[in-house]
Order: sequence, then structure tokens, then C-alpha cells
Amino acid sequence: MRKYLATALFAVLPLGFFLANGSSEASARDRGFLSNLFSKRKATECEVPCATPAKVQEPKKETPKPEVKKETPKPEVKPEPKKETPKPEVKKEAPKPEVKKEAPKPEVKPEPKKEAPKPEVKKETPKSEPKKEVAKAEVKKEAPKDEPKKTAPASSSTPPAGFVNLFNGKDFGNWWGFGTSDPRKFKALPPAEQAKLKESNMKDILAHWKVEGNEIVNDGKGLYLTTEKEFADYELHLEYKMLPKGDSGIYLKYTPQVQIWDFLDKEKFKIGADKGSGGLWNNSPGAPGKDPLVLADKPFGEWNKFRIIQVGARTTVYLNDKLVVDNAILENYFDRKMPLLYKGAIQLQTHGSEIRWKNIFIKELSPDEANKHLASKGNTGFESIFDGKTLKGWAGSSDNYEVVDDSIQCKKGKGGVLYTEKKYSDFVVRLEFMVPPGGNNGLAIRYPGGNKDSAYIGMTELQVLDSEDARYAKLDPRQYHGSSYGMAAAHRGYLRAPNTWNYQEVTVKGSTIKVELNGNIILDTDLSKITEYMAKSPHPGKDLKEGHFGFAGHSDPVRFRNLQIKPIAAK
Repeated sequence: MRKYLATALFAVLPLGFFLANGSSEASARDRGFLSNLFSKRKATECEVPCATPAKVQEPKKETPKPEVKKETPKPEVKPEPKKETPKPEVKKEAPKPEVKKEAPKPEVKPEPKKEAPKPEVKKETPKSEPKKEVAKAEVKKEAPKDEPKKTAPASSSTPPAGFVNLFNGKDFGNWWGFGTSDPRKFKALPPAEQAKLKESNMKDILAHWKVEGNEIVNDGKGLYLTTEKEFADYELHLEYKMLPKGDSGIYLKYTPQVQIWDFLDKEKFKIGADKGSGGLWNNSPGAPGKDPLVLADKPFGEWNKFRIIQVGARTTVYLNDKLVVDNAILENYFDRKMPLLYKGAIQLQTHGSEIRWKNIFIKELSPDEANKHLASKGNTGFESIFDGKTLKGWAGSSDNYEVVDDSIQCKKGKGGVLYTEKKYSDFVVRLEFMVPPGGNNGLAIRYPGGNKDSAYIGMTELQVLDSEDARYAKLDPRQYHGSSYGMAAAHRGYLRAPNTWNYQEVTVKGSTIKVELNGNIILDTDLSKITEYMAKSPHPGKDLKEGHFGFAGHSDPVRFRNLQIKPIAAK
């Protein structure tokens, strides 16, 4: 009887009925009706919860629907149910063009089984006579509406302009497995041992991670999915969905972590779970960023969306469009006295329960983009000390400096100290600088004036140097960029290539000096505690309480721009 009834329906139903696959809820119910006619087994499978991606193997015969791009009315119909149905289901359906094998038909069919009445099919069957016209009418009316909606959904698997997808949609070809381990130790291994470890760790990844459509799924166990590529300054977008009691995170430059956990788990309230996800949980107690600024998690069953901007170690986190971490330093979990690596991998950490990830997009920031981001943060109270056109407000060796393209440049073959007319005690100075290959200059701190060497008669000279140039390979560590010349060595490896603008912030408070280069703290020292000097040469000016700020030229055309200073009031 089922055979004859099916034959009758094929004769009566319009061609548009079969082509407009998934164009409306009515279509979905009709397909559910036919499915029940042809296979009891299929109807039974449809009652299984929608998390089973393998159920829709039969639709593979239908997936020749590359024409779905023309039928993309799906995004138009489905945004309307967003108000009526839970958002998680809508987001699962949004990437359907890539997940045709999972086409959320199973989610729709369980409901329509009772609702899949023939009357709704009959509403379309009268159109069987003008089959061709009905199909065209639907496409013509819906196509114009669909075009603007293709780029609108946040859950789209298409990266925003300038971003790339870190997941290729089919396997883990550009990922490997790594845990919570000091990356410096891994990088110290011979290349052959690194390759061997990666191969071994990949077996663990395949045992606990899998691909379901456009989603990456972990069972709550195993090593962390780690990008092959490493990143310096970037903006990262991703979405995740976790089960209750879950505990996960995102490692940045191999370092834990942007926290993800169950904000309703009372057992973890004592360690901050009630504050929500998004904080830099492994930072020291009380450190900026450790706890999120607001609770921004969505209820379980819904997708959460992260937007993370990291320049150096400076980290800003948005969770579901709410700011939860504002430009905080992500501490080096493996050695808190060291900055993070200049470049590092992104890791998806997981333990405790299943977690799903999707839409993992990244954009690498140019030096100018990174500098603008840093300059936009915490800039209250700063005043400009350079008008971009003249040396008004400056004194000293002004004949040896010139204004070039809105920057102060030391003339080639010239030198001396150019310093502000105004004196400062405690202050924060922000600036950008560019060194030519092998370039050498310095920042004069609390300089008393005159024309003597700022490294000795002033509080200090902070070295500005193309440290990686071969001619400087054998310098004393206290002579490299960012160092308090001859007294305290700065960390190396954070300077950009020659002829590239760098961003630097210097904080002078009492006898302490902190230097932050491109978002990384490379020096944090107290000069009052320095007792050993390079070449045993004393620095009589290091205890000065006040002085000018300036540049100490050494014959190279080093440039400075966007100069701002903020006095720190004494308490």
C-alpha cells in the first residue's frame, strides 16, 4: 500500500516541492511525512537527539544540492524563528551550506511527525499544474532578501574581511596536540625530536577530538588542539558550546588562559566560577584581568562567542559582545619574571565534559594596527610633547635633529641630547620609534641638562638599539634595547624589524623603571638596588628625583613620533 501511495504522491506533488528543500518549516514537515512513508527505520532514527551527526547518511543522495546556494532562502526563513525557537538551534542551522550531511532535518522532523498533516501538503499540490512557475516565483521573491542576510549571521562559517579560518572544515591538518607545557622547552628540542613528539601527540588528538560538520568536538579528555602556526599580534574570534560541569579555556601563545567554565557550578564558586568565563584565570591573585569585569556567559545549550585581541602580552577579551578583560597583561604561567613568547600558538583546552567549537577565525595585526590598539588604551591624562611640525618646547642639541614626516629624527652623523624644556619627576611616557639597520639612540631619563652623557649624569639612558644586528652580537646584556644602560638588562626578542615602527611605554616612579615594548614588559627594575655596573663605571645621576626627558643621539637617523607624557602626582 505504501508503494502505491508513494507513486501517487510523486505524480501529484509539484517539482518545486522536491527542489525547495528546507525552504520553510512546511517543507521540512512535508519531508518528514515522506520519510515516514518510505522507511520506518528512518522515522525511528529521527527521534534520536539531534546531536548525532551520522543520522543523515541517506540525504547524501540529496546533497548534490550545490544549488542550495541558489536556494539560500534558508537564512531568510530561519532568522524569524530565532524569536520563537532557542538560538542554539538556529545557530546550528546557520552553517547548513557546509553541513548538508547534518542538515538539521532530524531536529525538525521529530516535531512534525504529529504535525505533518497532509493538508499542508495539499496546499502546495494544487500548484502542480504551474510547477515551473511556482518554483520561479519562490526564488524571485526570496533571492533579493537573502543577499544581505548572507553576511549578517555571526554564526556564518565565512570569516569576516581580513580574517582566515583556522579550521579547514574537514580534519586537523593544520593542528597538533600539546598540553600545559613550557613552550621554550619544546622549542629547545632538536627538530627531529619535535617532529616525533608531534606525531605521537597526534594519536591522542584523534582519540579525543572529532569533526562534525563545521564543528570541532572534544570528549572532555586528552591533549589540547594546538595550531601549527604561531601568532604575534592578532584578533581571534571563535564560538563554543559547553555542557554543565565543564571546564575549558583558550591558551594564547601556549599560555593559560582565557577561562571557560560552568558559572553555575557551586563547587567552584570559591575559585571564581560564579564570576563567569573570559577572565585570565592563571594571572596572579588581584592582578588585572584575572576575574572578568562582568558575567557574560549564555545559558547552557547556547553558543558563546569570544573576540580576543592580543598585542604582545596585552590582552583584551569580549564575551558575547561584553568587555570582560580590558588590555591586561597575560602573565607567563611558566616563568612570571619573563614576558610571553613574541610569537606562539593558539590552543583549545578542555577537560571535564564535552565541548564544541566552531567559526575559529583569526586576523594578524600589522604593526600600525597593533600600535593604534595599544595607544587607544589607558590614554587618559597624557599630553603631547611634540606638535609634529617643529621642535618647539625642546632644548639641547636641536641643531642635530630635524622634523621628518611628523617625527623627530636625529641627523645622520650627528648626536647629542635633545630634551624637553619642562622637567618631570614621576611620569609615564608613550612613543613610537623606528631604527634603521644597526641604528643606535637612547631615551634620556631625568636628564639634568647640558651636553654630557645622559647614561651617567642623568638617572639613566634607556637604550634604543637594533639589537639583532650582527655588529652587536657581543655586547654586554645591559647594552641591548630597553636596558638601563650599563645597569640593568632588558629581555630581548621583542623588537620589530628595522625600519618598522615600534610602540614603547616607559613608567618612571621613584627609583623604579618599567619598560613595555610592543605590549611586552621587557624591563622592571629598581635602580636603587643596583650595585654592579658595566665596566665598573658608576652612575652618579641614578638617584636624581627630577629632570628632563629626551633623546640621546649616536649618529644614526633614528626617528620618534606620537610623543605623549603623563606626570604621576606624588602621593
